[in-house]
Amino acid sequence: MPVIPIPVTVAAPQHIAIVMDGNRRWASQRSLPKAIGHASGARRVRNIVQACSERGIRYLTLFAFSTENWSRPMEEVSSLMGLFVHYLEKEVTDMNAHGVRLKVVGDLSAFDARLQRLMRESQEKTAHNTRITLTIAANYGGRWDMLQATRAWMSQQPADPCAELTEQNLRPYFSMAYAPDPDLVIRTGGESRISNFLLWQMAYSELYFTDTLWPDFTAQSLDQAIQWFHLRDRRFGGTPLKASR
Repeated sequence: MPVIPIPVTVAAPQHIAIVMDGNRRWASQRSLPKAIGHASGARRVRNIVQACSERGIRYLTLFAFSTENWSRPMEEVSSLMGLFVHYLEKEVTDMNAHGVRLKVVGDLSAFDARLQRLMRESQEKTAHNTRITLTIAANYGGRWDMLQATRAWMSQQPADPCAELTEQNLRPYFSMAYAPDPDLVIRTGGESRISNFLLWQMAYSELYFTDTLWPDFTAQSLDQAIQWFHLRDRRFGGTPLKASR
C-alpha cells in the first residue's frame, strides 16, 4: 500500500490563500461602477499583505483572475487588465521595501505583451525578498494547473511506457511548487465554493467562508479567520491532530 505523506500540523497558518470575491457587489451597493469596486479591492491587497507579513505568515496567494473571467463583459475585462498594469507599476517599490517576493502563476500567455513584461520584471525585481511570498493567480484554474503539470512531467520522461507517475513525481511541475500547500483558504463575499482554485493544493486545507465583501476585508477580518483556524482539528484522514491553540 502506498504511503501518503501527511501535511505537517502548524500552530499558525504558514500559507493563506484567498478568493477575493465581492468587488462588484460592493460597488453595486454604493451605486458605483464595477471598476471602482475592483480598484477598491486592489487597494485592499496592500493592507492584507502587510497584515499577513506582520503575523508571520510566509505565503499569501490571491485569486485575482480566473480562466473563466474572460467571459465577463469586454469593458470589465479591459478595466481589470488596466488595473493589473497599474498595480504592478506602482507597487513593486513598496514590495521591495517591505521584503515581499512577488510570484504570478497561471497561463500568462493570454495577456498582452506589456502586461507579460511587467509581470516578468516585477518578479525579477523582488526575487531576492524573503519576508513573505505574495502569489497572484491570474488566468489561473486548478484544472489547467493539473493538466499543465501532467504535460510537463510527460515531456521530461524518456521513451519508457513504464515510467511511474506518482504524487511526489508530479508535484514539482505544478505552478506553485515553490510553496507549501495552503493551510487556510478564505473566500470572501458570501459564496461557499472554491471556483476551480488550487484544486490539487487545497486537498487538506481548512476552508473559511465569510460574508464580508473583499474591499471590506480588514486585518481584523483576517484575525478572525486565523482564530477560527486555530480551533480546527486537523485530522488529515487519521486521528485528531489539534492545531495549536
